[in-house]
Amino acid sequence: MITRITLDMLTETGVSVKTQKYIEDGGVEYAVGDPHRCAYINSERGRREIAAALPEPYLSAVMAVWGDRPMVEEAAGPGC
Repeated sequence: MITRITLDMLTETGVSVKTQKYIEDGGVEYAVGDPHRCAYINSERGRREIAAALPEPYLSAVMAVWGDRPMVEEAAGPGC
């Protein structure tokens, strides 16, 4: 099984991460199930959450756009 990660709408303030599983049969890939989406904002909490959830090189790509400090202040609330 192959897992593909897509970074959608990557900006300085946030990103939507789509994860989709695929199987390959005869050289053709087929999606398995529904994609999973999770949005992260460039806040202190969002940076911690995305660092725990996203593997390299995707994490480095996000951090390259986000820079070295949070751009959004947020109130406490549920994460992804």
